[in-house]
Parts: sequence; structure tokens; C-alpha cells
Amino acid sequence: MWTASQVLRRFSTSPHHYQNKLKLAIIGQSLFGQEVYSNLRKQGHRVVGVFTVPDKDGKADPLAVAAEKDGTPVFKFPRWRVKGKPIPEVVEAYKAVGAELNVMPFCSQFIPMNIINNPKHGSIIYHPSILPLHRGASAINWTLIHGDKKAGFTVFWADDGLDTGPILLQRECAVQPNDTVDTLYNRFLFPEGINAMVDLAQPAEAIHNWIRGHDKVPGAWTVIDGQSVTLYGSSMLGGKAPDGQTLEIEGASRPGLVTKKGLVLHGTDGKLLVKSLQFEDGKMIPASKYFSSGEGASVELTDNEKRVAEEIRNIWKGILSNVPTINDNTDFFKSGAASMDVVRLVEEVKQKCAGMQLQNEDVYMYTTFQDFIQMFVRKLRGDDQKEELVIDYVKVNSMTVKMPYQCFINGKFEDAESGKTYDTINPTDGSVICKVSYASVGDVDRAVAAAKEAYEIGPWGKMNPRDRGSLLYKLADLMEEHQEELATIESIDSGAVYTLALKTHVGMSIQTFRYFAGWCDKVQGKTIPINQARPNRNLTFTKKEPLGVCAIVIPWNYPLMMLAWKSAACLAAGNTLVLKPAQVTPLTALKFAELSVNAGIPKGVINILPGSGGMVGQRLSDHPDIRKLGFTGSTPIGKQIMKSCALSNLKKVSLELGGKSPLIIFSDCDMDKAVRMGMSSVYFNKGENCIAAGRLFVEESIHDEFISRVVEEIKKMKIGDPLDRSTDHGPQNHRAHLDKLLEYCDVGVKEGATLVYGGRQVDRPGFFMEPTVFTDVEDHMFIAKEESFGPVMVVSKFKDGDVDGVLQRANDTEYGLASGVFTRDINKAMYVSEQLEAGTVFVNTYNKTDVASPFGGFKQSGFGKDLGEDALMEYLKTKAVTVEY
Repeated sequence: MWTASQVLRRFSTSPHHYQNKLKLAIIGQSLFGQEVYSNLRKQGHRVVGVFTVPDKDGKADPLAVAAEKDGTPVFKFPRWRVKGKPIPEVVEAYKAVGAELNVMPFCSQFIPMNIINNPKHGSIIYHPSILPLHRGASAINWTLIHGDKKAGFTVFWADDGLDTGPILLQRECAVQPNDTVDTLYNRFLFPEGINAMVDLAQPAEAIHNWIRGHDKVPGAWTVIDGQSVTLYGSSMLGGKAPDGQTLEIEGASRPGLVTKKGLVLHGTDGKLLVKSLQFEDGKMIPASKYFSSGEGASVELTDNEKRVAEEIRNIWKGILSNVPTINDNTDFFKSGAASMDVVRLVEEVKQKCAGMQLQNEDVYMYTTFQDFIQMFVRKLRGDDQKEELVIDYVKVNSMTVKMPYQCFINGKFEDAESGKTYDTINPTDGSVICKVSYASVGDVDRAVAAAKEAYEIGPWGKMNPRDRGSLLYKLADLMEEHQEELATIESIDSGAVYTLALKTHVGMSIQTFRYFAGWCDKVQGKTIPINQARPNRNLTFTKKEPLGVCAIVIPWNYPLMMLAWKSAACLAAGNTLVLKPAQVTPLTALKFAELSVNAGIPKGVINILPGSGGMVGQRLSDHPDIRKLGFTGSTPIGKQIMKSCALSNLKKVSLELGGKSPLIIFSDCDMDKAVRMGMSSVYFNKGENCIAAGRLFVEESIHDEFISRVVEEIKKMKIGDPLDRSTDHGPQNHRAHLDKLLEYCDVGVKEGATLVYGGRQVDRPGFFMEPTVFTDVEDHMFIAKEESFGPVMVVSKFKDGDVDGVLQRANDTEYGLASGVFTRDINKAMYVSEQLEAGTVFVNTYNKTDVASPFGGFKQSGFGKDLGEDALMEYLKTKAVTVEY
């Protein structure tokens, strides 16, 4: 009988056999197990031991690899039981690590109950499904195979039923029509797949579900020309099938079609498209090239390329450590590589060869070393395909997001003319996300020239409006397809809480493009009766025409949404544009540019120039070829822009500027709603909201109760990492803005206002500000007059029943962007809404904007409208035509 120490020495692969301070035991395997392990460590938990499976073909399980790298004790037991009874020495080794809680990825059917129940806190299971559906290792696959509309993640206690205990946590996400196992995992899940032949004698959607449910791990297969072929990358196909060459497929009611887009398969009621095919020898090809003769003659490598090839050979050797020699015919997968090794190969090659845009699919398609090198060299030379956009890859919160970082001019990403770059900062921790091109005056001139050419002689100016609308719909669809990636970029670049970024920053942007895409073929003029000059007759009509090249300058608080509000109307009207994102938040605008190319928007129609307002913004204001400038930002900058536009070529201007929006709360309000919406009016998007309620007027009789309830709710708010789905309040956008907010609060205290809560920076890395409440604010005070643009609630009392008095105070400002009133009295509500001097009035709600409703301010909050039909008119000119006949 082995002692515990002997078993520890035999099975543990770590030199650190035992650490008294460690508390958790991880029992599991696979990439999912590795993900669970990594996340638990990131949360500060201590792992005393990892219990996983023995090495296979000389390669450790991914969970073991991660744990061994960290120095965590790893035990590789081939089994826990023999003939149904626990193995004593295995149990003894497990108990010796002293775990207080077991965490098991997937399930626990094979773990003895004396292991399950041993820790004082028992055992919990992390499972990639919404229980009670789809238990077991292939749960996520069956989610897709069954066509479920919801997928998710469950954490639950293990009990005597092994994996049927009480549920601790469930999170769910919608299953999109073309989701795969991989895309679902990017949200919550990860598979350990199953293998099955696809039944082609069923409806197209069922075939599609079967293929995507087996995507990557391990793949659904069928028989073509007598050999098994695995199908990857399925999507539903509507309309008429494209032209192609027929392909007989065993078991199919009709032959398939090899087309330029892929392999078309026919179900009993429709069609689907398959992107890639993998053969029995592991070779993967684009389905569109099934009948092709191959890649052609081998390219001869230069001396430098040969040196790079040897470096890649060493990378292969490091991954395939069980293979004595890597020769030209060495097959990556037949040598024992798994999906995790694909990621490692791609990332190591990209790290070694900066700028190389390699994809996981390249490894699957070129499985031998010789084929891989040939593919690599062709990519290196740019011979493999049309010119690709230059993209940067940045790892964020265990997710790889694809982020362009250069100027986007005439359909291409390119460095600034000067070669200058600047750092864009993650406000969560102050770290550098990446270096972004710093556009110059010369870049502005090149972008305007490209936009002018696209408008005057390119396809955009000649395009049928309905076709233009189709492209904008496609762009909206691509934005929706990439909405999680866009929301992640928005969160790390602007500090927006991810859930808000997904719903509002990105969600409303998608809605805006769809709304204005529908307007493209509905831009109409009028016929106008005029006095007839006898004996002749006249016909007078008007035409709405685009302006030409437009400039758009947007702020940093809603980077993507402000882009959408202006550019969607601009493009729908038929104009071309040059857009300058805010210097501190350029990344979603550049990602949008990438998606516009994929949507088929012609080159030159959209141009994006990151950089400073003093240089890029000023040149756009001055440029003689720009016919309209749309700006959202501060009132002082808006005045400067208006002056420059007038002095240059009298270009049209629309300005959405600062605000100090009043919110009046009467004692006859719904108090629960007034507290909830009142807080939202101030703290929504960390207060970085142009229509935020800059000053609340609360009727005297309910003032103290209102403040007390607000403070109580603030204390419940979770301040933290915006990528954490449970966070309520993220960091302010950038350091300078945080410093300005802290100074704003200091001024309020010095003037005599009562600081009830907050007013300080949160004690943690990053630019976090406490939600703040001021009361006893008098009309003459600085904080009563000036906008904070942050999470600062400024509250003033007004006497009971003094409706006209509070209206006079609310309107005593040079701003007029938004306003609000809370009361159950409809007569009072209508009277107050008529008297408030603001472009938007909210009654018993706040922040409720819609793509169909015009948005813009009065007085020094600017003029012109975003959203609705009014916004379209901002980007059109009216031509009157009179014909005598």
C-alpha cells in the first residue's frame, strides 16, 4: 500500500507538492477545464491541486499544461475507481492536498462520493448548458443540434445524484441563426464534441444545426466520392442557388453545387452553404475549390524565407515534442496536435513574424509542414489573395479582438503621412491598448480627395438609392454579427460597462443604420403650383440632392453611437464622408471602417482619421471641398467650428453641444420610478451623457426622502471592471476628465453646497469616480450653472406648489438640450413640457431616445438634428425646377 507522500511523488508533476495556503481542488480536463482554472486564479482563489488525465501521445491535457506552468500541483490519475470501488491510494493522495472545495468542469459521474463530499464546502460543477437540458461533455453541441434558442452556463452543487444538486448560478445568451460551437463559447461555453454522420434527408435547418453543432470539435461528416468528408462553416442560404458545378453526395436527395461561395447542400425544403471541407488525411480546403487542381506550382524560397521557414520548423518541433524530426511531410494533426495547439502555432508564428495575418483555418487547410510553409510564403509575399486590411490583434480578457489602428483612407488602412502614433489608454487600469496613427493635415487632404472622387465619379454617386440602402443594411448586419467584439472594444477604449455598450452603444448604432437604410429610396421632392403666365403652362417641382463630401467630428462618450447617429443619415442621403473620432476613443470607429469594407461600401465613401481636434478637426472645418460639417461636443469648440466653416466656404453646419438639463420632480410623482429614473438621468454611462440631468429640482415635501433613497441605492452599485457583466459603474473615460470632475466637486464644497455622498476617486487602479450627490445647491453656484459631464447629482429644493417659480429656475440657463418632469398630474406635465426650453422633454421617463425621434438642442446647446427624418434633411439640399410647356 502506497503512503500519501509516495502517491504525491508518483502522480504530481509539479515540484511544489503541497502549499498549506491553497484552498481549491480542480478535477477535470480539456480547454474548458483550463478556462475554469484560469478564471478562479484570476479571482484570487488558491488552487491546492489539479486532478486530471494522464498525458496522451506524450502531450499533457490543456488543464495540466496551465497548472504546471503556474507551479500548481498536478495529479494525472488514469482512473478513480476499480470495479466501482475508489482506489485507496488515489483517495489518500487527493485528501493530502487539503482542499476546502472541489470545482469540477462539466460533471462528476466518475468521481467517488467520498471525494465529492470530502471538502468542508463540498463540490460545485461548472457546466456549459442551461440545466436541466443537455448534461454531459457534449452539452453545447446538443444545444445547437436541437436548434435551441438559448444557450448558457450553470454552476451547481454536486450531491448524491453526482451532478443534479442545487443550482448556484445560471447565465444565458441567445443562440443566433449562424452560431457555431466556437461562437457560443466566446460568450459562455466550450465543447468536448461528439462525432456523427450528417443525415441529408431532412430539412435544411436541421442539417445546418447538425453541422454547426459539430463545428471544429469534431465535425459532422458525409461521404463524397467514396471517402469521408467533414463539413465546416455552415450557414442558411435563401433565394436562388448560385451557379456551380454539381457534386454527387451519398444520401442526398439532390446533388450539391460547388460554387464560388462554397458548397451548396439541399435539404428537403431549402438550401444551406458549407464553407470548408476536410478530408480523411486531415487536409482542409475551401469548399469552393473542390474541383480545383490545387495551389499550382510550388514557390521557390529566397534565402531569407528559408531562414524564416527553419524558425517555423522549430515552432512545430516545440509543439510536436513527441515527433523526432519535422520533415516536409510531417502532418500537424496526425502527429497528435489538437485544437489548442492550432492556436499556439498561429500565435507563435505571428509573434515571430510581426504583421503576418494568420488564421486558425490556415492550419487546418495546410496540415503538412511543406504545405504550411508554401501557404506562409504566399501570404508573406501578398500573392495569396487580394490586398488585406492591416489589422492589429490584441488579447483582452481571454478574448481576441481584431482592432485596426491606422488611418482609413480610400478603402485602405495606412500609417499617417508623418508616421506619428499615439497611445490609446484603457481607463480601467491606465494601460496602453495599442498605438494609433496620428493623422496630419496631409492625411485630411488625401481623405477629402478620396471622398470627393467617390462622390463625383465613383459608383456611390451613380448608385440606385435602393442599392445604396441594401449596402447599409448589410453593414448593419455585419455590425450585429460583430456586436460582442464591438462592445468589448468600446468597453476597453471608453470605459463603458459592457452590458450597456452591447445594448446602447452598439445596439442603437445597429438600429440607426437599419433605420436610415430604409430611408434611402424614400427621399422625395414635391410638386408646387405656381401662378401660370398665359398662354404658357408651368410645372414646378423640387428635388432633394446630397450635399457632397461631409465631415463628421464626434465625441468620446458614445464613440460608436455618435458615429452612427451622424454617418448613417449622411450616407443614406448619398454623401461621402470623412470622420474624425475623439482622440481618446478611436478604436470602434476604425473597426467600423473594417466592417464597411466587408459590407461592400465602395472605397473613398467612408474615411476615418484618428488624431487631434486642433489639427484634423480644424482642417476639416477649413477645407474648401467639404460642404457640411456635423459636430457633437462642447459649446466653445462648436463656436470655433462654426466660425471656421463660415470663413472658409460657408459650409453647412449642425452642432449638438453642451447641456445643463433640468429634471423637475414634483411631490405627486411615482416615487419609486422617480428615484430609479432620476439616478439613471445622472449616472447612466457614468454620467458621460450629453442629456444627463445636470440639475434636479425636487419639491420640498419629498426632498429628504428622495435623497435618502438615492443614497441607499448608490451604496448597492457595483463599481469595477466594465467587462465584468455584473458591474454597474465603470471608469471615467480618461485621466484629464477624472481630474476635472474632482475639481468640480471641490468647487461645489467650497461654494457651500452639501456633499451628501461621493466626490472622490475610488481607491483602485484606473480612472474610477464615486457616484456623487450634492444638495442645498443655490442658483448662483458654479455647479448649478456648469455641466459636470460625470456622475454628479446636483439637487436643489423648490417650494411646494411653485410650478412657475421652478420653471423659471430651470430655464435660467444658456443651454437647452434636454429636460424632464415627473408628476402624475397630466395637466401639470403638459404645461411644464410646453414651458421648458429644450429640444427634448421627457415626461415620467428619462434617456428614452429612439432612432425615429429627432434629437437636438436649443440656445447654446446647438442647432440641427440627429435621428429621425429631420436628420436626413441635414444632409440634403433642395433644388427647385420650373418647366414651361
